Amino acid sequence: MRRLTFIAAGLAALLATSIAVAHGIDGAKSARAVAATFTASAGSTSSRSCTTTDGKTITITSGRYTGTATGDPDLTGPITLSARSVVNTTDGVGVVDGQLRIDVSGSRDTFAAYSVVYDHGNIAGLAGGRAHDPGARLVGNLSAAFNPTTGFTSGKIGGGTSGGSAVELTPGRCSSTTHQKPEKSEARGTITNLVANSITVAGLTCAIAPADSANVLAKFKPNDRVEIHCALQNNVNTLTKISGGHH
Repeated sequence: MRRLTFIAAGLAALLATSIAVAHGIDGAKSARAVAATFTASAGSTSSRSCTTTDGKTITITSGRYTGTATGDPDLTGPITLSARSVVNTTDGVGVVDGQLRIDVSGSRDTFAAYSVVYDHGNIAGLAGGRAHDPGARLVGNLSAAFNPTTGFTSGKIGGGTSGGSAVELTPGRCSSTTHQKPEKSEARGTITNLVANSITVAGLTCAIAPADSANVLAKFKPNDRVEIHCALQNNVNTLTKISGGHH
């Protein structure tokens, strides 16, 4: 069982589902096993990422996924799932909360809310709601392979769903990486190395973008005194400006 501490917004939903399931059992006069399998592909999704104070990358994705469920009559038909996943992509664990609806032919839709644990591409947890009969409650284990950007595969509601892991959610700070300003650096001095894709000045080495290479090589040569400015682009410290020239 894996256990990891990270910031997430799923704890309240997980507790709410547990409470709803408990109320769903109250007053039950009969029970029977039901099961279904399902797949659902991503329709629309949106994601954002941030970095926690302990250096973990958290990706939060909201999406809507559609597909088909097959199994007991109350669980057979087109299925639509909404999902909000909060995943520590550094360690591959997180939580997914959402709702599912199955369009049962000729009957009221089956509906459930779910909270599951995400562990390296797989989810497992609990779903609770109602079947098409207004008086029938639905409580079931739910598992699937899940990719927030593509959807659910090998999904199961009941029917021997795979056991899940556990995560621990704690408060913390998470700084957005989506709109970070690029890291910048600069140096003044003599060019000690200059090749088609790289320049070094006063100990600072920066990559030269292919589109700028010919122009830089035409105007500058080793031992020229220059001033260079560089910025982090696609995780590579890249030359953005050079001035100065021949002795």
